[in-house]
Amino acid sequence: MENGTMPSYFYFTLFKEFVHMKYLILIFILAVYLAIILFNAIILFVVFKERSLHEPMYILISCLSVNDLYGSAGFFPRIMVDLLSDTNTISRPACYVQIFTIYSYAISEYTILTLMAYDRYVAICNPLKYHKIMTSKVTALYMAIASLHAAFSMGLIILFSARLPLCGTDIARLYCSNWSVVRLSCGTSTLSNNIIGFFVSATTVFLPAFFILYTYVRILVICQKSSKEFRGKALQTCLPHIISFLNYSIASFCDIALSRYDSDKYKIVAIIFSVEFLVIPPVLNPLIYGLNLPEIRKNILCLFQRSKIANFPE
Repeated sequence: MENGTMPSYFYFTLFKEFVHMKYLILIFILAVYLAIILFNAIILFVVFKERSLHEPMYILISCLSVNDLYGSAGFFPRIMVDLLSDTNTISRPACYVQIFTIYSYAISEYTILTLMAYDRYVAICNPLKYHKIMTSKVTALYMAIASLHAAFSMGLIILFSARLPLCGTDIARLYCSNWSVVRLSCGTSTLSNNIIGFFVSATTVFLPAFFILYTYVRILVICQKSSKEFRGKALQTCLPHIISFLNYSIASFCDIALSRYDSDKYKIVAIIFSVEFLVIPPVLNPLIYGLNLPEIRKNILCLFQRSKIANFPE
């Protein structure tokens, strides 16, 4: 503690490099954020309005949209404020709140994708027992456990990070990340932080990824033994999830791989990859499910048709 302090503020150093085009970036970010809100709000409205969609698969899709809105709220409003700010500072408590929000979103995203994979596994591999296994109460229980797990994991990480004495205030990212704060520590060992970080990564990223891969191996085995019509229906319901899983896995891997790597030569690439998991999945997920799943697509089209009729002058 004697070699470090507990600073009241952190300073984002990257924003000074975009000062000449900050308004152009601001317009782009605002457009993306509004698109995220609109796309996910449509999915939520359609799922909760239509009783035929009150099934575990669609409920989990709506949970994914809620989580995307939650994660986006932790990133987009703050970055728009920082683009307009001259100081680019963030208070210590606000920094930890942003860390909690962004990374609890990341944990929950993987957990929801895991539950969606399990839902498809039960529906395809045990169709006769599906309605007994995947009830609304069971789905709600799974989501409650997933939310508590994300909150507990991030609470533990922040608890270990907040106690570290720091020798600097500069964060070379567009938002507060746990490692960007931990690396500022001095005068004490960060071994416990690394152990906790590895444990959380193993239980929230790697284990779910292996489980998802396992479920799809089993699904492929079942599909190979089934009719062509059955394979087509299975692919139709699984394809959006596979795309979402691959999209989010690549984005998460880029953030994890580059979070502890500094390079002035590839700074722009590093910046893009560091925010990809916060931008791409929330935009693509509602489009993937809205366009690929017939029931959701049909209800969205009906929604817009009713809107046109209501607004058409008599």
